[in-house]
Amino acid sequence: MPKSTLFFRKVKLKILEANIGLVYLFLYMPIFAVVVFSFNSGEQISVWEGFTFSWYARLFEDAALWRACRNSLMVAGVATVIATVIGTAAALAIERHRFRFRSALVRTLYLPIIIPDIVLAIALLTFYVQVRIPLGLITVIIAHAVFNIAYVTIVVRARLQGYDHTLEEAARDLGANEWQTFWRITLPLIAPGIIGGALLAFTLSIDDFVITFFTAGVGYTTLSVHIYSLLKFGITPKINAISTMLLANSIVFILLFLWFQGGATASEKQKT
Repeated sequence: MPKSTLFFRKVKLKILEANIGLVYLFLYMPIFAVVVFSFNSGEQISVWEGFTFSWYARLFEDAALWRACRNSLMVAGVATVIATVIGTAAALAIERHRFRFRSALVRTLYLPIIIPDIVLAIALLTFYVQVRIPLGLITVIIAHAVFNIAYVTIVVRARLQGYDHTLEEAARDLGANEWQTFWRITLPLIAPGIIGGALLAFTLSIDDFVITFFTAGVGYTTLSVHIYSLLKFGITPKINAISTMLLANSIVFILLFLWFQGGATASEKQKT
């Protein structure tokens, strides 16, 4: 191979590595700045004045913030349970049965993901007004469950597509009924997909702002709406502290999911 060709390949590789580094820097540098300046003793977010935990201490003194956190956790928890149950049932029905309009149903599952949040929010608000449902946490829970069902269904379907159906047939041959087969064979094998879909739904529900803003009504503030109200007065280290705590919770959820998924994979390998 000519030296010039080898030289140009090395140059291309270095350029590619530099581009990858710039992409990661662009993605994670703002997050790093948010975490660092959440410990800044000054109120400015661009000038470092000293290290302090005072902004985190103030979070525990903010009653409105904790009320918003309680509302967010309640909405996310209930919506996640509803979306997980319905999404798992939908995934099982789609993968196991062939029925009329199945392909149309599969395509419509992607609509809540493709449709912009603002369109879905206005549609849900219009529906609530037409059927005269008063806006509150119940309407937020319904809205979050609606768009999270699609995510749970897709994640569980992905798990079912690599599923060994012969295990169910073996269980039936040994005398197990449908419920026993599902509870002892099917559910443990698709549990990583169910938990993954539930964690995704919970994270999306906590993170959602647009749909919550339109469907919550007056007096029902979630964490995302509360943060938005704080931004009207400018970005302060207090907002950075809230964001850092949310980031830490997300990391914990990811680590728990990876730990559970790794344990499930190891147990499957031992069985085989």
